[in-house]
Amino acid sequence: MVKSSVKLKIFISAYACEPNLGSEIGVGWHWVLEMSKYFDLWVLTRQSNKENIENWLKVNPIEYNMNFVYYDLPKKLRFWKKGLRGVRTYYVLWQRLTNKIVKHTMEENDIEVYHLLTYGNVLWPVSRYGQKKTFIWGPTATSNFIPKEFTKFYGFKNRLKEFLQHVMSKTLKYNSGYIGRCEDVNLMLCKTESTRENIAEKYINKSVVFTDVAVEPIDISNYQKKESNGLIKYLAVGRLESWRGFDLMIEAFASAIKQNPNLHLDILGKGNDKDRLALLIEKLGMKDFITLIGHVSKEEYYQFMANCDVVVNPTLKEGAVTVAFDSMSFAKPLICLNTGGYTRYFTNEYAVVLSMSDREELIDKLSSAIVKLTDKDLRKTMAERIIQVRDKFTWEEKGKQIRDVILKSLNP
Repeated sequence: MVKSSVKLKIFISAYACEPNLGSEIGVGWHWVLEMSKYFDLWVLTRQSNKENIENWLKVNPIEYNMNFVYYDLPKKLRFWKKGLRGVRTYYVLWQRLTNKIVKHTMEENDIEVYHLLTYGNVLWPVSRYGQKKTFIWGPTATSNFIPKEFTKFYGFKNRLKEFLQHVMSKTLKYNSGYIGRCEDVNLMLCKTESTRENIAEKYINKSVVFTDVAVEPIDISNYQKKESNGLIKYLAVGRLESWRGFDLMIEAFASAIKQNPNLHLDILGKGNDKDRLALLIEKLGMKDFITLIGHVSKEEYYQFMANCDVVVNPTLKEGAVTVAFDSMSFAKPLICLNTGGYTRYFTNEYAVVLSMSDREELIDKLSSAIVKLTDKDLRKTMAERIIQVRDKFTWEEKGKQIRDVILKSLNP
């Protein structure tokens, strides 16, 4: 048990942690920034993040105690890594080779609490030394199972990937590394209900469902909505990967167009599913109504968010969560599928949260939601409700929740 103190010392392993970026990298940064208000932090992250972090801190000095420790693999062990290619292998090696750094830093500074923050995947390793101390894990998750009726439309590589992830999730109870982490953990933050449900009964009392994202502090006055020539504009954002459900959305949009031709969908992102999606758009005759934009800068992304009328997140398992919360920042109604995690924060007062079902029914639900939000008055009412509630979901509020869940678990 950790004794209560005003400034508890915590060592954080945050492989993905960098300011001014989205996805898990930006989430890692926001977590350490908020946690630094309540705890004394030592943050281990990649050497490649150092310049961006230090430049940000020069412009935005903080009054809280946050110490960074940086490490990257030697060049001979990382020449093959480029972007997200090889990230799992690199991360595993990084965790193994930083164990001595964790041990040295924690012993030298008398730190008893170790927090594995990023990456949030239950299958990936943790510092062996940190794991044996007072251990906080997450937010972390295991992949949801995507039924064959969805995956049969994927390319071979993505079908195989989903199959292997399903096998690994189903065999977690035999995974010695995972079992060891569950035995040692003092607090496990689970991104989704299904992650917590997969935990063995004897460990479940050490876990809570805790979403990792919050509303970004964006000055939306810098992004004015541009004239849309009468079109109702829908926006979807994320890596173009099969499990993100962009194919479902494209089919749903093709159905919605038959009821209202004054619609347009922009899809932002790049990924290995681009060619399949482009062929589907062409096959359905949707090239005039759906545009695959590709990768854009953060500023361009914010402008797309300002220009749109509705945000759609069709992912079949927890993903594109940052985009969903950004829709709150810009007061845009959200259409999403209930993945059991972040969707707990969205109600039908200001979003359309669709329950999971079979593929054809889900396409019909998406299409109906798209048509429903062609109603300008409804969108206005939902936007007003978003403005009323979004302050409850800011990073500042999230930081207080993080503080409380940690202190409560370590000082029962």
